[in-house]
Amino acid sequence: MTKIKDIAKLAGVSLATVSRVLNQDTSLNVSDDTRKKIIEIADELGYKTVKQRTKNIFNRLKIGVIHWYSQNEELGDPYYLLIAMGIEKECFQKQIEMVTIFKNGDRYITSELNDLDGVIAIGKFSKEDVEEFAGYSNNIVFVDFSPNEKKYDSVVVDFRKAMTEVLAYFHGCGHNNIGYIGGIEYVGHKKELIEDERLTTYQEFMKKNDKYNPALIRLGRFTSEDGHNLMRDAIEGGNLPSAFFIASDSMAIGAIQALYEANINVPNDISIVSFNDIPTSKYLVPSLSTVKVYTEFMGATSVQMLLERINEGREIPKKVIIPSELIIRESCK
Repeated sequence: MTKIKDIAKLAGVSLATVSRVLNQDTSLNVSDDTRKKIIEIADELGYKTVKQRTKNIFNRLKIGVIHWYSQNEELGDPYYLLIAMGIEKECFQKQIEMVTIFKNGDRYITSELNDLDGVIAIGKFSKEDVEEFAGYSNNIVFVDFSPNEKKYDSVVVDFRKAMTEVLAYFHGCGHNNIGYIGGIEYVGHKKELIEDERLTTYQEFMKKNDKYNPALIRLGRFTSEDGHNLMRDAIEGGNLPSAFFIASDSMAIGAIQALYEANINVPNDISIVSFNDIPTSKYLVPSLSTVKVYTEFMGATSVQMLLERINEGREIPKKVIIPSELIIRESCK
């Protein structure tokens, strides 16, 4: 390893002179030829100052990733976890430092947002949360949420289009009575209900086809446990439809278990299509028909959009809509 004394010996100057030249001490009174000679020898020997050796560490971009879900909730429904994985991979490839921020009770530890180059917020947030995050950084991207497309960057899925495709497929298969099992989510201290476009689209479609029946709708949390309990309630209520749309793969896993326990066959008795296409969906028995959401790509896209803000100074907000894909497997007939 090259040391300052090696450079000093070859340049014929003192250790102090070499150190001051390489650390760009402008107060040093030395000739241009000597300065040039020292730099050339240092380059030839591959010497780097402490400042140069640590440049990559201290000059790395640092972004905050705010999670709407808690760590336990992400394990119960990995939709947001998969988005976060996409962000982590993209940050690793681009050598961006990440600070992960989870909800603490009903609040976020926003003090961690100080001294960040930008923020990516995953999930749904109240108006107060959005304004608080934006107060810490002008460089902010929301994923799976677009609070104000005229002000903030966002990466979203077209739930309405995806849901319309599912319902049209069901209809084409001869399913007229279609049930809905989904989740209810709230934001903020006032627990404001978040509109789910999948449910809204389902209601509109069923009303348009004169098949709307509110008794076929069951709502809970986006977990396997609630999927199981909601389907069991539907079974106990009787008059089951021939098909169900279930708003997450995690819920569908629980729902299929409840049907199995009741000796109801999927798909011969009831067809099921769900949402997300988590990695285990294709390995279930029967394999799960589902809407594939490109979650990791959503995460990677949010990082790229944030870099546009930081590095290129883009000021005009951008809303990116990631397409989804209906994957038909064995659970639908």
